[in-house]
Amino acid sequence: MMRQYELVERVQQYKPDANEALLNKAYVYAMQKHGQQKRASGDPYISHPLEVAAILTDMHFDESTIAVALLHDTIEDTTATRAEIDELFGEDIGRLVEGLTKIKKLDLVTKKAKQAENLRKLLLAISDDVRVLLVKLADRLHNMRTLDHMSADKRARISEETMEIYAPLAGRMGMQDMREELEELSFLHMNPEAYDTVTKRLEELSKRNEGIVKKIEAELRDLLVASGLTSAYVKGRQKKPYSVFRKMQSKSLSFEQLSDVYGFRLIVEDIPSCYRALGIVHTRWRVVPGRFKDYISTPKQNDYRSLHTTIVGPSSQRIELQIRTKRMHEIAEFGIAAHTLYKDGATNADGDILSRESNAYSWLRHTIEALAEGDSPEEFLEHTKLELFQDQVFCFTPKGKLIALPRGATPIDFAYAVHTNIGDTTVGAKINGRIMPLVTRLANGDEVEIIRSGVQVPPAAWEEIVVTGKARAAIRRATRMAIRKQYAGLGHRILERTFDRAGKIFSREAMKPALHRLGQKDVEDAIAAVGRGEMSSLDVLRAVYPDHQDERVTVKPSGDDGWFNVRSAAGMIFKIPGKTKPGLDGGNSDIDTDADIGPIRGLSGNVDVKFASTGAVPGDRIVGIMDQSKGITIYPIQSPSLQRFDDQPDRWIDVRWDLDEANKSRFMARIMVNGLNEPGTLAKVAQTVAGLDVNIRLLNTVRVAADFTEMMLEVEVWDLRQLNQLLAQMKELDCIATVRRLYE
Repeated sequence: MMRQYELVERVQQYKPDANEALLNKAYVYAMQKHGQQKRASGDPYISHPLEVAAILTDMHFDESTIAVALLHDTIEDTTATRAEIDELFGEDIGRLVEGLTKIKKLDLVTKKAKQAENLRKLLLAISDDVRVLLVKLADRLHNMRTLDHMSADKRARISEETMEIYAPLAGRMGMQDMREELEELSFLHMNPEAYDTVTKRLEELSKRNEGIVKKIEAELRDLLVASGLTSAYVKGRQKKPYSVFRKMQSKSLSFEQLSDVYGFRLIVEDIPSCYRALGIVHTRWRVVPGRFKDYISTPKQNDYRSLHTTIVGPSSQRIELQIRTKRMHEIAEFGIAAHTLYKDGATNADGDILSRESNAYSWLRHTIEALAEGDSPEEFLEHTKLELFQDQVFCFTPKGKLIALPRGATPIDFAYAVHTNIGDTTVGAKINGRIMPLVTRLANGDEVEIIRSGVQVPPAAWEEIVVTGKARAAIRRATRMAIRKQYAGLGHRILERTFDRAGKIFSREAMKPALHRLGQKDVEDAIAAVGRGEMSSLDVLRAVYPDHQDERVTVKPSGDDGWFNVRSAAGMIFKIPGKTKPGLDGGNSDIDTDADIGPIRGLSGNVDVKFASTGAVPGDRIVGIMDQSKGITIYPIQSPSLQRFDDQPDRWIDVRWDLDEANKSRFMARIMVNGLNEPGTLAKVAQTVAGLDVNIRLLNTVRVAADFTEMMLEVEVWDLRQLNQLLAQMKELDCIATVRRLYE
């Protein structure tokens, strides 16, 4: 375990005027608070904060950050309080220590939700001060170094979390050395067999090629010196096990097929020397096509800058070269931590203005702001992982603004990256001047122009197309709002009729005092719940007017045999066909609007009821439309046919499904299938239908192209769940291009 004086000496080596009293005070306080606590290894607990502090001294952090490292577990694991730390060390250090404290008292069910909330708290603290992140990464690194003493379950869980969140986060901050070590340690515990196999193969390769790295280093150095770059520094190394394993997995290669296991860094004086060294190397050795990248003219978002190229170099070895200046190398190794070596506004050897607000930190803050907009904990965690894992592509707006996106991003991601409103109203895109599909994957250097429409609502299917967390979150919000608006419109009409039938006037203001009785947060949610069928309009009426007595709808014989007059909610008289029931002959009868008729609840037993031609199945939200001559027709609310009744609210009937096991029967729905025009397609479709106990009532096929056929199927299913299961299984067939339900 490191001694107190050793830590102070390490800080004073790079900062002679460091506040020694602060470091000693933090050490003594942490020692007293942790007292006799032990780690899983049996070591005194104080050894952990000491080692975390030591890791940060390697990055030359100031004494305040080192003090935070010594204190980072005190609030979480001891009797220390924020107020006490503020009093002893100042509010700045107290705020940082609290930002590193996990949320313990969480009223959340799943471990994933708790993990997500702790991550959200950490990221929000990081957005205030980047030192929280640096201490947290050092804390995680030391925990990973000592993971052997934990149980197998904890090792697996912590390693997975490190690989999914903390290693990519270190990479996004440009801290490549720390990222590599976190990945290697996670790889060791997550997949020990693969780790051992790759490590042994690399050791065998190193023995076979003993001296080859030194030989290539010497040949490269001699070439650069002979060409006038006398101060050039060349360093070669063999790639790490996880880097090799990841490449084998992503490209489906065996170890023997890997051709670039060695990498070399060329460190030169300034930027012109970088391009000069590149020309020298390319003139001497053959370049591997498509393997050159210029991150100097277009830096990565984590401030990384370098020239990358791959050559068939000395001894006919394929080798990767990274050419950079010394300052670029510092940023490549330490990332955001390297910025702390300079004061705000200082200028480095490359002529850059430096500050603590690096591009990497700016990216992190903007990402956090986008991710924190109202998602559930699980969505937040998912989107954070998406943002951290992706490599970058760089695209441009028509005005030349650079937009960095994850690899695999589409024009939809691009639109949302520019602004949420632009994403929401996107209907098309031009890529490099040509109109292209919105599913097109963007490439480096693409110029993207977004085509917009003021009335566009993003389709829910876009969520499966985009790759950025911001786009997914925005699409989900827009979809939820659009659906809520649709249901709220229907709910409003239903409530107006119900209140009018009761002799009351419906208003949003009248609903507000009754929200707690309805279990809703706001009026719009309550109205939408009525539209979705989750809450009865009569329940709302009773909640707003508790003393109200339900009234009945009067149904009288019209005088024509088999016909009845029905008075609607607005007092209009409709003549509809029906069957005479005992007790109705020649007299009046009050029929409860919530009486049962077959599978539909909300209709009287003498009313002729039928389903729309496209059908409806249990689970659909349904409405009834009253007709003077045809009775009542049941539609699913997604049916476009309902639009023609928007201006006739008196004809809308509030109905619901009323099914049980005794009267359960099949219901018809229409689906459209677009499949390959080849032998066996129809057989696979029929086999899928039969396998789910679904009946085909009608089948029509139309050849729409040389290779494709459209099939319209009328199927009979038990409920919406079975229908959705059928659609999902059909989509998985390799002979099917698209499958969708028809509502018209």
